Amino acid sequence: MHSIAWWPTVVVLLVASFTDLRSRRIPNWLALPFLAAGVIVSGLSHGWHGLGQSFLGLTLGGLAFGALCWMGGMGMGDVKLFAAVGAWIGPGQLLTALVLTGMAGGVMAVAWALWGGFLGELFTGAGDLLLGMGKRGLRRHPELVLDNPKTRKMPYAPAIAIGTLVSFFSR
Repeated sequence: MHSIAWWPTVVVLLVASFTDLRSRRIPNWLALPFLAAGVIVSGLSHGWHGLGQSFLGLTLGGLAFGALCWMGGMGMGDVKLFAAVGAWIGPGQLLTALVLTGMAGGVMAVAWALWGGFLGELFTGAGDLLLGMGKRGLRRHPELVLDNPKTRKMPYAPAIAIGTLVSFFSR
């Protein structure tokens, strides 16, 4: 990560969290220019090496969240946002951000379910997702997907923001 990566990242993650909490969407007008700027700034700041690290971070971020999107548990806005974060911070810090994002998302999901009174439903669904993979393989769960209107949906940009911002302090 280069020294100027923190402030645009903070601004974009705050805006993404606000829009995701308000509308359950992360707009392309936010994520895509942020992604492109991460690649450009990395290339200009660190030459070919920076460009390579930026593309590697972008790819890893996109693949990590893209798999969850393909399984039906995450939206494309989350994928584009995390890929853009990867373009800015590179693969080394991205792996730390990924672990911290998962931890933040888990804590947020449990708190959200506890507050909403559906903690048992959360754990039943999580168990069904994980244990049912033996029968389903890598196919989507028939009910626990974002396009099912009955499925509870938690905005994930705040978890991405928390995980990424905490990763800045772990370096």
